[in-house]
Amino acid sequence: MKKGSAAAPLIVPATLARKLLGLYNFPDPRRPGQTIGGYDRHHALRTARMCATVARRLGHPEARVYSYQIACLLHDLGRAGLDQKLFGTIWSWARRQGIPTRPGEWRAIHPSTRYGRETEAFLARYHDELTKLEVPVDGWTREQVEMRLGYARRLSRHLRAVRPSLAALNVTWKPWMQRVMLYYYYPEKLKTAPDWVRELAEVLVACEQLEAYSNRERGRDYYTRGNESLPAAFAYLEKLRGEGMLGERVLNAVRGSAAEGVFDRILTKARGTPLSSAEAKYLRSLAEKV
Repeated sequence: MKKGSAAAPLIVPATLARKLLGLYNFPDPRRPGQTIGGYDRHHALRTARMCATVARRLGHPEARVYSYQIACLLHDLGRAGLDQKLFGTIWSWARRQGIPTRPGEWRAIHPSTRYGRETEAFLARYHDELTKLEVPVDGWTREQVEMRLGYARRLSRHLRAVRPSLAALNVTWKPWMQRVMLYYYYPEKLKTAPDWVRELAEVLVACEQLEAYSNRERGRDYYTRGNESLPAAFAYLEKLRGEGMLGERVLNAVRGSAAEGVFDRILTKARGTPLSSAEAKYLRSLAEKV
């Protein structure tokens, strides 16, 4: 492939992709009759394009990649209903305090927390602090916390809710698709998975994190980040490799795709501005690490 010769592909029909992304829309429990638009839709679409590119590069069969891209399009469905202001207030404060955002990290610091009860533990421990932040400790706040510390539970709930819609779209949902979606927050759920499922899960984590590190809107709303850095993004992927979350084969495939320019358009859209010459040079230099 020539450098920059192709954009990361949308394999599923564009009409199907739009309908799948429409599943992120969520009825607003505070305003009957109104809908909360899917905040993560553009991120999910860009991530799904990147994931299909890397999965193909790794040699996965086309039928599998088709189903995989559907899973990637819906990988953030557990955050449908995200309240930008409330979610941002809670998690930007948590970030400043060094509070974990993944269930396993939470239990490592608070080992008395029962598996699957991390959301409840967070709300109990930080009730007073949230009150000082003028965050009401109610069911809606619980959902915003659950979007991170109880992601498996919330994703399962929403997947059940959209099953009829998926069937109407002739989407065949397979158990491995949900396991792939959960890997970042629950790596333990893939311990007994076939190697190919684990590899696709790693690809989703790598691509999702690369897009998120390049996403100016997410950086502002989720992470109180002032700027985006591609070296920081790949440094984080290296950190995940060191932790055993990513394998060298997957990381090299992501580096190779980035080096060839396949992700340039996606990263530009995530950023909202063109890549600088220094950033483009950095991406091309990744070829030396493959």
